Amino acid sequence: MNPTVAPRPAEPGAPAGRGRSRSRRLRDRVAIVWLAAAVVISVVHRWVPSATWLMIHLVLLGALTHSAMVWSEHFAHTLLRSLPDDAGRRRQDQRIGLLGVGSLLVFVGVPTQWWWVVLAGATLVAGAVVWHAVHLVAVMRRALPNRFRIVTQTYVAAAICLPVGLGFGVALAFGLPEEWHGRLVVAHMGANLLGWIGLTVTGTLVTFWPTMLRTRMDDRAEVLAREALPIQLIGLTVLLAGAVVGWRPLAISGLLVYGLGVAWWGRALVRPLRAHGLREFAPASVLASLVWAGVGLIWVGWLLATSPTWAGVAEVIPTVAGLFAVGFAAQLLSGALSYLIPSVMGGGPSVVRAGRDWFDRGATVRLIVINGGLLLWLLPVASWVKVTTSSVVLVALAAFIPLLLGGARASGAARRALAAGEPLPAPAERPFFSLNQVIAGVTALVLAVTLGVAADPAASGLPTTQAATAGSGAVAPTGNTTRVEVVAKGMSFIPNSITVPAGDRLVIVLRSDPSNTLEHDLILPTGRTPRIKAGETAELDAGVITADVQGYCSVAGHRQMGMTLDIVAEGAPAGHGAGAAPGAGGATHQMGGTGTGEAIPANPAETLQRTVDPVLPPLTDAREHQITLRVTEVPLEVAPGLWQTRWTFNGAGVGPTLHGRVGDVFEITLVNDGTIGHSIDFHAGALAPDKPMRTIAPGESLVYRFTAERAGIWMYHCSTMPMSTHIAAGMTGAVVIEPDGLDPVDHSYVLVQSEVFLANAATAPDQAREIDSDKVVAEKPDRVVFNGIANQYDLSRFQARVGERVRFWVLDAGPNRASAFHIVGGQFDTVWTEGTYLLRQGKAALGGTDGGSQVLPLQPAQGGFVELSFPEAGNYPVVSHIMVDAERGAHGYVEVAP
Repeated sequence: MNPTVAPRPAEPGAPAGRGRSRSRRLRDRVAIVWLAAAVVISVVHRWVPSATWLMIHLVLLGALTHSAMVWSEHFAHTLLRSLPDDAGRRRQDQRIGLLGVGSLLVFVGVPTQWWWVVLAGATLVAGAVVWHAVHLVAVMRRALPNRFRIVTQTYVAAAICLPVGLGFGVALAFGLPEEWHGRLVVAHMGANLLGWIGLTVTGTLVTFWPTMLRTRMDDRAEVLAREALPIQLIGLTVLLAGAVVGWRPLAISGLLVYGLGVAWWGRALVRPLRAHGLREFAPASVLASLVWAGVGLIWVGWLLATSPTWAGVAEVIPTVAGLFAVGFAAQLLSGALSYLIPSVMGGGPSVVRAGRDWFDRGATVRLIVINGGLLLWLLPVASWVKVTTSSVVLVALAAFIPLLLGGARASGAARRALAAGEPLPAPAERPFFSLNQVIAGVTALVLAVTLGVAADPAASGLPTTQAATAGSGAVAPTGNTTRVEVVAKGMSFIPNSITVPAGDRLVIVLRSDPSNTLEHDLILPTGRTPRIKAGETAELDAGVITADVQGYCSVAGHRQMGMTLDIVAEGAPAGHGAGAAPGAGGATHQMGGTGTGEAIPANPAETLQRTVDPVLPPLTDAREHQITLRVTEVPLEVAPGLWQTRWTFNGAGVGPTLHGRVGDVFEITLVNDGTIGHSIDFHAGALAPDKPMRTIAPGESLVYRFTAERAGIWMYHCSTMPMSTHIAAGMTGAVVIEPDGLDPVDHSYVLVQSEVFLANAATAPDQAREIDSDKVVAEKPDRVVFNGIANQYDLSRFQARVGERVRFWVLDAGPNRASAFHIVGGQFDTVWTEGTYLLRQGKAALGGTDGGSQVLPLQPAQGGFVELSFPEAGNYPVVSHIMVDAERGAHGYVEVAP
């Protein structure tokens, strides 16, 4: 072999070769199955627990790990000139099967929080990869001396890293304190992504890169790879040590050394690229993946250098992992397999070309859409723009799967035609880079951005103002323009009153103070600004001012908290003052206080489209609970036949009830899919609120970890100001942490009491409006509800039998009204509230044994539980004994069967 020419993948030949080809195709389909599963999860992610984790790991642990093990063995045998026999191929199939089963168990165990399943799966994966490493060592020992032994040595080093990374991953699944969690996340990512995957990729590309480019290899490639491997291993070891001991300067040093090793090896890629350029999809996709890998390494280094805590690093790591999964892993796989699959299927150059021609279809379009869309997604764009751009990126990535199937069919058809002696058509002339494809790719991205902006123009920063005249009357325009800067800070406009000569055109420059955590806007009768974040500015042309007028911030509740701006027309004629703007043009559905202020009467409807299941979810064996809470703004029934647009955690009338024990760790991922800023506050955790309870903008997410140190039924809620509005709009739920030694009962129910403030009497979803914030301030609720819906448990009743013990966990979420929980016809023999028993099966705290209780009194944010059994069959009303609230909807029934 010419020492400067890259060795090419072996092509199967004789009957045994055809068996290898069939086996190889089957193994590649496993990777395609994992990729297809990732596509499916990305489409239905809203309804899948741990969806983000699943999408990332289906690509990295599923597809990429499978391909790394399959193809590293293929390249090792090829380069060492030691092809496996039938027994060797059967053992490889067993390793691949072991890896697949183990990966599947991990994919099941993490979302379900079955730690033992995660452990079993990780053990099988580690066993398969260690077996793979032992096999590669045996192949090297049998092989004759070869300059490319360094490639197989790199594969062995990579395989040793994966069990280490899996160990860190299993520890993460078990649940750890926040700081340790952050350290092990970095260690887990380092060992698996930089060790197992990174080393495998660098080893493979020594020979595979020039092979894809169809050119000569850099003469230095083998030497550079040999010199780079110890540098990478030293850097990785230091990085892991720094993460485990919690010393970030050490971890940063390790990352820098690892990067130096990659850069030293990467010099071997430059000469082949310069010699031949990019003429096919495969090397172009692989090159793009390497660029994103570099971006990811720099990002991790930046996080380690700038984040004040390890928990802060871990908070952003899922986003970085997503970049690696999409930008690096998915493009690496699609590029490498686009070259390898047609080559290894074999059949001669014409057959290979027939299959490869499929993989180059739309190559430029796909590359532009994937990489341009990923870049747009990482930028601070509006949430709807993120949704639309990520959708087109998903389509471009998923296109690889049908192209793979089409390429396989084309290769098979070409092989059959050659066997029959039929001439093959000339390959289609498709230039890799074409102006038409560039235009198509850019157009797809522009269309995606346009659709995202159209879905929410204000969030995208587009002005929606229109020049008009504020007020009316006989004031003649002066031709002058008054320009004023107004600062939105906290819940105030500074200044909150401005004077303008009557007849002047007013231009307001609205600036959001850098200290703001919330978005704000300004509404006037003549137009509005977009919502702006901290440090941003927007300009509003208010038109010619002829009368006094008032502006305000339209974000729900902000106006009620004092965010109004008075514009005084100096010199206006009498009778032209005090023009307010409750119906301002351009105002959106986020306006608060748009109702009449009158109570909304009951709707005669006697059915509900759905009810909230009040049964307490059962405890599991998991000691770490991973939950995603997704903020949405959706129309929901708040009483039979009455609808309101609610702000929700996970789309229901009340947030999901979380259930655990003292000492359990909860990791909450908050995703803001709403249109304004939101946050979350868990009373069940004790920690500094500055970061985990911060307000995040639409499209953003955060991770909130806490350890439940004390028992109780704890409230969680959005803590964004005005808090009363966000809670009353539906953003609340309960965390039940059981006290030790809790007595068994036959039924356990959870009730969260809260208040509803309606802006209109909507009888259908399309009529629903958001909360009336004026009523919140006036403390005039239209309904008081259990679990978000008035009277729902009149229609769908609690169930029990005579003599059964029933426990009711009750939380008063407010935001304003107390609760007096009572069951008509029942007496409580157990009362537990705010951390202690007042009664326990009739025994009082001070020794009495003949007492009972008739009510569980709760102030807003207080909770507890009561227990009772029912003496005879019948229907027992469940109420708040603040009777006006029971009449407003805090009412239900226990249906007791004999």
